[in-house]
Amino acid sequence: MSRPFPRLIALLVVVLAAGLLAACGGDDGEDASSSPIAQPPSPAEAAGCKKVEAPSPKGEGSLKKPTERLKRGKTYVATVSTSCGDFEITLDSRRAPRTGGSFKYLADKKFYDGLTFHRISAGFVIQGGDPKGDGTGGPGYKVIEKPPEDLVYAKGVVAMAKAANEVPGTSGSQFFVVTAEDTPLAPEYALVGKVTKGQDVVDRIGVLPTTSDEQPSEPVVIDSIAVAQR
Repeated sequence: MSRPFPRLIALLVVVLAAGLLAACGGDDGEDASSSPIAQPPSPAEAAGCKKVEAPSPKGEGSLKKPTERLKRGKTYVATVSTSCGDFEITLDSRRAPRTGGSFKYLADKKFYDGLTFHRISAGFVIQGGDPKGDGTGGPGYKVIEKPPEDLVYAKGVVAMAKAANEVPGTSGSQFFVVTAEDTPLAPEYALVGKVTKGQDVVDRIGVLPTTSDEQPSEPVVIDSIAVAQR
């Protein structure tokens, strides 16, 4: 008469085990359904750029006007590190010693660190170096050095931006890099030099999506610019 009890206990154990398995299966299903969905890369990320936050505007600079000039015959190379990669500019110490000296001065002061390329004009130029980030700012001073009369703003040439009402060769801190094979620009923009390494990085920035006013849809940040004599 005592034999049915072990059978009943065994049956209860089977039922409980089945319930536990069912519960575990339910948990697996819930975990799978709540797993985060991978987001597609942004256009900048797809192009090989890092996803970065837009830096806060710094406001107009207040630096003292420099007297530094590049030494003729010496080679100066500026390494521009950005959220889209690095490129190098060989400064033209022969034809633009004063403009190059100002550019080096700003780099040495770390003025450019944390600024952006605020303008991308597809098939034309990329432009950066404005502490305000909107194309209206500068370092607090102006330098004037007349560009060479035979200067051609071809692909890779780096020059300083200026307002239309300023005399040829005027520069502050904003610079542009030509991405077009050639441009119709008159020699009015102070020469800095030419991209000698990393043109692919410049081209990468030059095709990023923009808003209607040529500002990049995603920020392109200048991490640093460092000038070294070689």
